[in-house]
Amino acid sequence: MLGLSIVIGVVVVLGVVVALGYNRLVRLRNEADTGWANIDVQLQRRADLIPNLVEAVRGYAAHERAVFDEVTRARTALQGATTPGSAANANEGLTAALGRLFAVAEAYPDLKASENFLRLQGDLTDTEDKISAARRYYNSTVMHFNTAIQSIPWVLVARPLGFRDKEFFSAEGDTAPPQVSFSQTT
Repeated sequence: MLGLSIVIGVVVVLGVVVALGYNRLVRLRNEADTGWANIDVQLQRRADLIPNLVEAVRGYAAHERAVFDEVTRARTALQGATTPGSAANANEGLTAALGRLFAVAEAYPDLKASENFLRLQGDLTDTEDKISAARRYYNSTVMHFNTAIQSIPWVLVARPLGFRDKEFFSAEGDTAPPQVSFSQTT
């Protein structure tokens, strides 16, 4: 009878530990999912700014069709991205295309002085900062989640319970932000 009580006690303790661990893993997974949703919101905000920015530049540099098409393609690719990896790659492509768009804008002093263009440029800079903050939060939560499901004792129960590693949001161009300057050089 004492042996049965010990077995039941051990099973109950293990059950409580597994339940608490499961709840912790769910919380960490949900934090990572929330972090991804925050990135997605900011990427969408950025994508929504692009048509207005393109139109502002197009008004001054209508003959730069190749640049406008490149920005449009990059924006479409970003909107179609569904995973952190594909979104990071599409984001890198859009950043490069925007760099070329701003290079075109630099050749037009009236555009650089346009209130609408300056507002859009400020909004884009603000959005880039928010994407960067959301990326840092997301990657931090992914690191905590991945560490938890790879650590003993949770590694023993995480996979059977359906927990899988999450992908980080990173791109090669993320290490150095694009530099955009509208100052006159002589």
